[in-house]
Amino acid sequence: MTRALLAALATLGIGAGAQASEDIANKYPASELYDKPVEVIPHVFSAIGATAPPTYENAGHNNNLSFIVTGDGVIVVNGGASARLAEALHDEIRAVTDQPVKLVINENGQGHAMLGNSYWADQGVEILAHEDAIAEIEENGDFILQDMQRYNRDRAEGTRVVVPTRSFSDRGVIEMGDVTVEVLHLGPAHSAGDTQVWIPEWDIVIAGDMAFHERMPPIFSETDTDGWIETFEGPFTDLGALYVIPGHGHPTNMAQVQRYTADYVRDLREKIAAHLEEGGDLAGAYYVDQSAWAHLDTFEELATRNAGRVFEEMEWE
Repeated sequence: MTRALLAALATLGIGAGAQASEDIANKYPASELYDKPVEVIPHVFSAIGATAPPTYENAGHNNNLSFIVTGDGVIVVNGGASARLAEALHDEIRAVTDQPVKLVINENGQGHAMLGNSYWADQGVEILAHEDAIAEIEENGDFILQDMQRYNRDRAEGTRVVVPTRSFSDRGVIEMGDVTVEVLHLGPAHSAGDTQVWIPEWDIVIAGDMAFHERMPPIFSETDTDGWIETFEGPFTDLGALYVIPGHGHPTNMAQVQRYTADYVRDLREKIAAHLEEGGDLAGAYYVDQSAWAHLDTFEELATRNAGRVFEEMEWE
């Protein structure tokens, strides 16, 4: 059974070794979505976004928009980057099942996770997020919306900031239909309120931005990189998931996201530590050797920025 499912993933181009590219044009021109949802394992679908920055051409669909068909309703993971994008995902859900969408989970407070909340709220759907993600939306939601409106222009029409209606702190359990879903905040990682959706009986985790493998992980000024490694290699790895849907890029496995998330962050921290030990400054930190990761999408956009932010973090550790 396990080998058969992994083989199926490979034939769809979403196995552990598959690579996305930020140079690939929109794969689904008939839809606002960048690509049509695929059934990763039975009952769990994901529309894989572009591994590139958000643009008008990809309609801001540069993350993964997933949904779970439970037997008594649908759980959506990520509201989407706009109301139009959320509606496009809903069209695809209706093509798969006549079960209603009953819950939307935002994986964090970033625009592509929550700006589509406005569409789902208008459908009467409850929206769940971690309390820290909700705080981010309340504080910065208007600025996040304005950024989306700048690149998405007419595709931003109908989108407004809607704060989730439900919150959780560390763990929430959802019993729906034939499945038990755990909604988890395992610790500091990529951004405020990072959320993982874990289905133990199906061995799959929708990891959100805890995990990357086809594009370089972005590091923000508020990212706790040491904490990210500890959370990843502790409670996240301890889940023992067989299947991982990362925040960006194709579904894969734990070994692959370990390599391109925790291993990358550790490597960068080690390079910056050596640079600091040698008396190096911020200007020099931008040029630490990250060539081992140059094949990752968004390397050119993020590598030097990541190095500078890790320097600023580690300078005061």
